Amino acid sequence: MSSPKLVVHHLQVGQGERIPWLLEELDIPYELKLYQRAPLLSPPELKAKYPMGASPILEDFTADAENPVTFAESGAITEYIIYKYGGGRLALKPDHKNYADYLYWFHFSNATLLSGMMRRALARGMVGESDIRYRGNAQRVAAAMDHINNRLLSNKWLAGEEFTAADIMTGCCFSTLRKFEPVDLTEYEGILEWLKRIGEREAYRRAMQKGDPELDIEEGLSAKGPPIFEAFAKAMAAKP
Repeated sequence: MSSPKLVVHHLQVGQGERIPWLLEELDIPYELKLYQRAPLLSPPELKAKYPMGASPILEDFTADAENPVTFAESGAITEYIIYKYGGGRLALKPDHKNYADYLYWFHFSNATLLSGMMRRALARGMVGESDIRYRGNAQRVAAAMDHINNRLLSNKWLAGEEFTAADIMTGCCFSTLRKFEPVDLTEYEGILEWLKRIGEREAYRRAMQKGDPELDIEEGLSAKGPPIFEAFAKAMAAKP
């Protein structure tokens, strides 16, 4: 089969980094188009590409160069690539003993962890850390982090001993996306050791160099994390 013709649209400093990382791990060729935030959300040219202004966006020109398959949502794109062009690699099959673990952790990042982190950030900006609405969100994020840390204290990767797409889906939550919601990982030994293993993967480093060359990878993988994204900090500090 000839090589697929894939174009990845990536809004820099965001969860879209998952897709270049996945493609690098699978050694699948792709074209990467980068977009800078304007100043916080998608620029007009990315919004024109897809009505939700979302990132990442995948265009697949393989079957029809004039009418590419085009869609967003990093989880959906990940599954599409794995099963259409990756031969099922980086996913566990239903007969694998850790199949349920793989499914659970694949979806945990967006369904629970990342959504909780963003709700906590918004609550801090709107009502402050003394408000019960912030404290409730903070408790849920703390519970999610403990849950992940405990998993990684006894497992090399989230689905067990094998590196999978579940790790790709979750990795950015504890690296780049801490630029929007700071998280100190000093007390989370399991997560820190896992991030160290991620940082040792050549595919991860290649993807980050291509997609976000201005980001400091080591800061993103550190206990303290990267500095907060300035435009987001200003938006959270603004009051009506």
